[in-house]
Parts: sequence; structure tokens; C-alpha cells
Amino acid sequence: MRDLPFDLPTFEPGTVWLVGAGPGDPGLLSLLALHALRHADVIVQDALVDPRVVTLARPGAEIEPMGKRGGHASPRQGDINDRLIALARAGKRVLRLKGGDPFVFGRGAEEALALADAGIAFRVVPGITAGVGGLAYAGIPATARDCNSSVAFVTGHGQDGSLPQGFDWDGLARGAPVMVFYMALRQLDEVVARLLAAGRHADEPVAVVSRAATEHQVVLESTLGRLVADVAAAHPEPPALLVVGGVVALRRRLNWWRPG
Repeated sequence: MRDLPFDLPTFEPGTVWLVGAGPGDPGLLSLLALHALRHADVIVQDALVDPRVVTLARPGAEIEPMGKRGGHASPRQGDINDRLIALARAGKRVLRLKGGDPFVFGRGAEEALALADAGIAFRVVPGITAGVGGLAYAGIPATARDCNSSVAFVTGHGQDGSLPQGFDWDGLARGAPVMVFYMALRQLDEVVARLLAAGRHADEPVAVVSRAATEHQVVLESTLGRLVADVAAAHPEPPALLVVGGVVALRRRLNWWRPG
């Protein structure tokens, strides 16, 4: 990459870069992510990556869609790991391009562990996770001085598609003034019921951010008590974030972004 006052690392043949593409807007790519796109031989692409990101790849780069989407037939994680290893062993510069951040509910750690066990050199390039960047595009800060001094990021489903087992909902409800749930639409009824049972108030502000940081972004504001009915009426599309807490009320003044 030209005109930088510093050198970017060489993308060596036979290595894998695990790169976060951010929550949607291609402008949120890091310099390292763009560098990887311009030098990769093969791009193993996650389903949630904005299609415009891949247009930045160097001419001749091979694109292999290898993403997971809820409710659709998806490759197994073991198959993805094996493909990354095989491509690297063939001497390719392999870019594993993932939505958001590879190490935040992106299964990047599993892929990195598989590469490490196979003796494949890799680099992790963090991306802007949807729970921060996606909320920012919705006009909702993850933290605000007068609202919260902590925030919890929670996955909305475990390995079998249901809510994670053994989760301390009482501890979460007491200890996290703001909660951001990833991939929670399918379990929304249960999430809401658990939070209410754990003592969160029915009138607490909440929002669902659908397809965050894209031209199709939709934000549904509600309260914890009304949320299930409001979502059933509005049918927000996945991927979607659920944010619970006082920061949602700031959106009335901070809703800055317009697509296009």
C-alpha cells in the first residue's frame, strides 16, 4: 500500500490471516484488512461480510464463500478449519474474511487454534465488532458516562442453537446495566422472560438493530415488556443485535447516520 509513513507486514505464502471486516460499512475496514485483501491469493469469505468489501480484492484472487447463516445449510466448522489448513499447505496466502471481529462471537479462536495445532503461521487482524460499531451506527453508545460504567456482550445461542446452558441470568441482570445480545432473535421470548424474572424492569428501554451499518439498517425501539410483541409485528431481519439499558434512550439525540 502506497504513501504510508510506515511499512505494513508482508503477507507470506503459506500463511493465514484471520481478518475482521467490521459490521457492514466497507469504510470501517482497517488498513491491515485492506492490505490483506490486496495481497491474498484466496479469500475464504464469511456470509455476513458486505459484498462491497470483496470488490477490493486484488485481480485474480479466488473467492470461496464459506459462511454460516442461521436457518440455512452451512459448512461445518471442522470443514472450514480443514480448508484453511489445506490452502495454506498448498502455499497460498489465505485470507479468512469474517464479519465483525474474528474473536468476538466469530469462532475465530477455534480457527486459530486449528491452525496452531497444524503448525500453520497466522495473523489476527481485529475488526470492529457489531456490538460497538453497529450500535454506533444506530445512534446508541455502548457506554455513556451518566448511564453505565460497564457493558456485557452476550451470545444469543449456544452450539445447538438454543440459549447457552448454565448461564447466570440473575448475575447478568444485577451486574450489567447495559447488555448487548448477538444473534438473539430466535430466542427472544426466552431472553426477555429470563431478564424480567431476574429483576429487570418491563419499562426499561431496549432496541433491536437489524443489519447494522448497512444501507438496510433498521432500528426498532421498544421496552423490555413490549419487545416480543413489537418484534412480532415488525419482523426485523437477521443479523440483529438486541441492546438493553439506558443508553437506548440517547438515540433520540444521537441518531446521526443516514444510508447513502
